[in-house]
Amino acid sequence: MATLSTEAPLRSVFGGAMIIGGTIIGAGMFSLPVVMSGAWFFWSVAALVFTWFCMLHSGLMILEANLNYPIGSSFNTVTRDLLGKGWNRLNGLTIAFVLYILTYAYISASGSVIQHTMREMSVNVSPRLGGLLTALAVAFIVWLSTRAVSRMTAIVLGAKIIAFFLTFGSLLWHVKPVNLLNSVEINPSYMPYVLATLPFCLASFGYHGNVPSLMKYYGKNPQVIKKCLLLGTLMALGLYIIWMLGTMGNIPRPAFIGIAERGGNIDVLVQSLSQILNSEGLDLLLTLFSNFAVACSFLGVTLGLFDYLADLFKFDDSKTGRFKTALVTFIPPMIGGVMVPDGFIYAIGFAGLAATVWAVIVPALMARKSRKRFGSPRYRVWGGNKMIALVLFFGVLNAVVHILSSVDLLPVYR
Repeated sequence: MATLSTEAPLRSVFGGAMIIGGTIIGAGMFSLPVVMSGAWFFWSVAALVFTWFCMLHSGLMILEANLNYPIGSSFNTVTRDLLGKGWNRLNGLTIAFVLYILTYAYISASGSVIQHTMREMSVNVSPRLGGLLTALAVAFIVWLSTRAVSRMTAIVLGAKIIAFFLTFGSLLWHVKPVNLLNSVEINPSYMPYVLATLPFCLASFGYHGNVPSLMKYYGKNPQVIKKCLLLGTLMALGLYIIWMLGTMGNIPRPAFIGIAERGGNIDVLVQSLSQILNSEGLDLLLTLFSNFAVACSFLGVTLGLFDYLADLFKFDDSKTGRFKTALVTFIPPMIGGVMVPDGFIYAIGFAGLAATVWAVIVPALMARKSRKRFGSPRYRVWGGNKMIALVLFFGVLNAVVHILSSVDLLPVYR
């Protein structure tokens, strides 16, 4: 009977892939063209593919370790048992920091997007109020259940994909090779700016807090969860590449300097695209897409934070227990969103640094320790110690890059 209790009813891979894809594909993608404008299109695609590969495998390493523990065990439980109290404290701090700061980033992003949307309808709504109302709506959905998040994410992601292809069908139609190939600039330099993009790429592939949530949803079924991670992350990679093609093929490279100087928030990029293409219909589609993008990431990230905090504070899954978890999940970032509504780009950058620890380095260490203790009886990530070493290298590289960027030792495209 104990074995049977580890299995959940058969459920479609589609729902889990939507949770992963919806978590990844969101407001963070709007930062990519701005921070990658120095490296430009081809080097940026290379950075995205490398990041996708490493982040997919670090997520699979979390799955490998998590399968040796009861369903519902999150990072707090697994890390403490495998790596000890010291790593657990560091991991806990970085998880809380990343998920809280991403929740704050999406409150900030939703505020600017709603302000831009309402402005198009001649209604004045402050970013603070827009972000607060969105946070309350997401809190209600997450409080209901993981199934409610999955269904809502599937609906919003479906609408977002439709808006995406309508929008970027128009964008791709207007792509100019002179922009994409940056033919105007004489002897442009790209490689010096590639390293600085990595923490933003890392933050844009963050879904790792949802791996324990998928185990609660599917049971101990590693092959199904593996398919969810693969399909969700591949979906994100494909859409990111199309997004980079659509933006960099329409906005000249030097124009991104002005976008960055204006804060680089979502509404600034949308306005720049609308002005260049001079199309009211495209402006409407961009506005709809940005709203759906924020909603998708908001739902996925807060679900991961919700489940982590429930495990940390041992809140049960009753309505009362979920209400307590919802309070500690949403109140701190909502306060931040009200006090500082324009911190989107900065929040994404710092999330990349902290995510290096818990979404890359710690999963690799957990997989190594788990194999020594349990032998990985249910599932083992391919590649052996070489794959663990590659993921660790990727994590350390991101940490070094962010530190160098913070002290102005890496070139910035200005």
